[in-house]
Amino acid sequence: MRFVLPSFAVLALSLTSLQAEDKEFFFKPNDRVVFLGDSITEQYQYSTYMELYLTTRYPEGKFTFLNAGIGGDTAHGGLARFQKHVLDEKPTAITINFGMNDGGYGKFREDLNKQYRESTEKMLKLAKDANVRVALCSPNAIDPRVKTDGKVYFETQKQFYAPLKQIAASNGASFADQYGLTRAEIEKMTKDDPTAKVAKPYYDGFHTSEPGALIMAHAILTELKAPALVSSVDFSTKGEAKTMKCKVTDLKVTETGATFTRLDESLPMPMLPKWLPMMPYINNLKDLNNYSLKITGLNDGKYEVLADGKTVASYTAKELAEGVNLALATAGPLYDQGLKVFQAIQDKNGQVAGRFFSVHRFNSPAWLKVTDLDAQKKAELDRMMKNIVDKQKNVDNVVKPVAHNWEVKLAK
Repeated sequence: MRFVLPSFAVLALSLTSLQAEDKEFFFKPNDRVVFLGDSITEQYQYSTYMELYLTTRYPEGKFTFLNAGIGGDTAHGGLARFQKHVLDEKPTAITINFGMNDGGYGKFREDLNKQYRESTEKMLKLAKDANVRVALCSPNAIDPRVKTDGKVYFETQKQFYAPLKQIAASNGASFADQYGLTRAEIEKMTKDDPTAKVAKPYYDGFHTSEPGALIMAHAILTELKAPALVSSVDFSTKGEAKTMKCKVTDLKVTETGATFTRLDESLPMPMLPKWLPMMPYINNLKDLNNYSLKITGLNDGKYEVLADGKTVASYTAKELAEGVNLALATAGPLYDQGLKVFQAIQDKNGQVAGRFFSVHRFNSPAWLKVTDLDAQKKAELDRMMKNIVDKQKNVDNVVKPVAHNWEVKLAK
């Protein structure tokens, strides 16, 4: 039996609602984004995962991403360099992620908090005056299982970051409560894995490794109302079908399987293997990276899902009837393409880091008389930016969606 999905009418309605949802999202196509922060930002981990999300979700987004993280920095230091390192880059959107070092890693101190509040508010006012959108982020919660004397600072953080929501609101900025979400996740991990043998997001309790960077990116993006859906296909053996953010053609379906061609508007993020221990604590990424397939009416049994002849995953008929998230698969052409996008982003970010550290942060020694240093810096920044633009073109080429031939069949 052959059914062709009536996708156009459904897709039009779906896109209308999704476009409305996207309008609430902090980031916009064509944004020039600067990630500002301390060593955790300088690590290029959570920021790279945020970039991976934005690039795969908006293949035609034409984003530019720059990183202005410096190890050991505080909001006071960020304020001092806000003009040269941030506003001079002409961003349209900024994330500010300070507070880990500001609190002193001990008991709460009002004097430190006062400086933190004042410096943060001054940065927000500078950005507002420059007509630049800001997402103010509370830092990630430390992991007391791993951080030396971490139990005290775990609680200090809560009090220290408490004013941020109101500061953001007073200055017209968005707010991402990264601390609140990651704290709840750390508390769950502590119950499940008290000695952090499996669920270990931060290698030293606060600096990120791949798992920690994921929960940070997840927290910031979901707080900023990032759309969850990549795309979805939903059909039955009776021929009822719905699609969202994709086009399906040549559907053939029986009670023992189906074949179809699927062209998506965007890509799912690739499921990096080191992310897997975090999945139970972040809703299996369903609220950020949902690439859905739902088939009802199949006979009982185990089914293999293939794309372009390559096995992606296997599910029971019951699981397929409930709907599965194919973005969790670690194989197949979509996963392979996602990895290429990730690698292209990392290659480009090598240029971004080199530009920031070799030029932005260069200061000539007092004994060396250099005239027009600022002008020379600007010329070199412009020159190196051209290299970054070229690298970004490679990212944009790799991320373009292509149609794939899918098959669902009874496993042998």
